[in-house]
Amino acid sequence: MSQDFYEILGVSRDASEDEIQEAYRQKAREYHPDVSDDPNAEEKFKKAKKAKEILTDDEKRQMYDQMGHDRFEQAEKRGGAGGGAGGDPFGGGGGGFDMQDIFDQFFGGGGRGGRGGSRRRQGKDLQTRVSITLEETYNGATKQITITRPEACSDCNGKGHPPDAGSETCPECNGQGQTMHVQQTPMGRVQQSTTCRRCEGEGTLYDETCSTCRGGGTVRNEATLEVDIPTGVSDGQTLRMEREGAPGENGGPNGDLLIEVSVRSHPDFERDGDDLRYNHPISFPQAVFGDTITVPTLDGDVEVDVPSGTQSGEVFRLEGKGIPHLRRRGSGDLYVQVQVVTPDQLNSEQKEALEAFAEAGGEEVDVEEGFFERLKNSL
Repeated sequence: MSQDFYEILGVSRDASEDEIQEAYRQKAREYHPDVSDDPNAEEKFKKAKKAKEILTDDEKRQMYDQMGHDRFEQAEKRGGAGGGAGGDPFGGGGGGFDMQDIFDQFFGGGGRGGRGGSRRRQGKDLQTRVSITLEETYNGATKQITITRPEACSDCNGKGHPPDAGSETCPECNGQGQTMHVQQTPMGRVQQSTTCRRCEGEGTLYDETCSTCRGGGTVRNEATLEVDIPTGVSDGQTLRMEREGAPGENGGPNGDLLIEVSVRSHPDFERDGDDLRYNHPISFPQAVFGDTITVPTLDGDVEVDVPSGTQSGEVFRLEGKGIPHLRRRGSGDLYVQVQVVTPDQLNSEQKEALEAFAEAGGEEVDVEEGFFERLKNSL
């Protein structure tokens, strides 16, 4: 027998949704592929995520508890391997059975939760973007974002009608919110239920709609949120804020807010994964005789010893001075490439000294006819 979802998360069968969410977060921190060294981390992470998704959905959890793990898994496979529309592994697309249909067959229809027996559905995920600097990637940050999103109408509490509106039982579904249909299939007669079209699953008809939301139950409001930017985040990565998306249907949970991170380019540093690259100019005497130079990093200036005889283009590695790794220990490195700068203006003493240097090496040069250009090319 396969390990059931409660065992995967390490919670009791009467655990609350908050306890399940916290247990999932602990498993995610332990087994996320970007963090864990466990060779089976990815598979364990997927199992924990699936367990959380099932056990935080009232309808699916009731089905799971009554059917048991193995029968539930079999029903899921019969419901269409690969999922239906929108990537929902429990969707009804592709010609398989809808999970609600399976529930109806086992338990007589109607389902659980929601008004008039209609199903609770999680709200849609919303998307936005946030722009940060390389320094904020290095240090982490808290950013404010403002989005316009649908929210439950406060005047009618998301019901779509005033609290004192007159009502009557829907004659189409007799107040059940569902209408039953019997279909002949190769497997026999299958009873299916669908949301009543007339009352849209309410089970009740109202003689008045909310003037604020015009019966939709939602309004669009502007919301300002704070998002924590973790150290090490890369350009193009997506952060998730749970339950900050669109409101759910029939009492279902809100969707999530997906935030795409855009990291602005830096005038001095070039990012390569978690490593940084930096070009630092040095003079010809520094390259010849060696020197100690001051190099900027995202954590302040550091000193680097340049040995004598350093060639232009040589690279020095500063270990751990790059970007911190995302959600794991350690940091990348900073690679400093030195470039020997050839002066374009010299006084007479400098020219004489360089001419003497060239002649001591066996070169006969005319300073006024391109010695410095020849010296530059020789480097």
